[in-house]
Amino acid sequence: MNLRDTLRGLLVKVYARRVEGHLDHAQVPKHIGVIMDGNRRWAKAAGSTTAQGHRAGADKIEEFLGWCTETDVKVVTLWLFSTDNFGRPQEELVPLFGIIEDVVRSLAADGRWRVHHVGTLDQLPGQLRTALKESEEATAHVDGILVNVAIGYGGRQEIADAVRSMLLDAQEKGTSMEELAESVDVDMIGRHLYTGDQPDPDLVIRTSGEQRLSGFMLWQTAHSEYYFCDVFWPAFRKVDFLRALRDYAVRHRRYGG
Repeated sequence: MNLRDTLRGLLVKVYARRVEGHLDHAQVPKHIGVIMDGNRRWAKAAGSTTAQGHRAGADKIEEFLGWCTETDVKVVTLWLFSTDNFGRPQEELVPLFGIIEDVVRSLAADGRWRVHHVGTLDQLPGQLRTALKESEEATAHVDGILVNVAIGYGGRQEIADAVRSMLLDAQEKGTSMEELAESVDVDMIGRHLYTGDQPDPDLVIRTSGEQRLSGFMLWQTAHSEYYFCDVFWPAFRKVDFLRALRDYAVRHRRYGG
């Protein structure tokens, strides 16, 4: 590292401390959703392989959760793998699933997070399904940040699964279709989502410069604030996180009022 890079790094740290010092913890979002985008583009720019890009992105997760702990965030939803990603080549998927399994087990072993899977299990490899089940069970008692790992997740699929769950629940209770149609409301559907007992995200962060949700938590983000960051996920820094929190804190959330 040359002198210029060293000085730049020091200036960034000083700036981050300044931003953090002025952060009002009462204005910190309680639930943050993260679309961790840019692993492959980061790898290409760095002359690395796709797998190395995914590994670098995975290595960023626990650091990010540490920042969330310092700022009193209560729930974090991390989008690790979408339903659209199943269409990627097998030579990319096989190592990627292994990396995601390592992430899930590492989060559980850390002891600070409560792990909860959101998404469909049907197409996931058996070892990953086992890791998700064991990690949820092992961390069920943890009184730390609730970490939703969105794996095999798609917003439209979640809504479809919620409606299916609602219909099956009505059938089990002997509720007629006419009675169900009369009683269906927003809250009822919300209770059947993957995050049915959780608060909706206050803030959604997407890295890599893309400015779209791509199907992330379509129902839950109706009133969320969005923060789009140009850096690729593996290069996401604490100062970038603090800027997102600062930006969120100065917004006025009216909820239509």
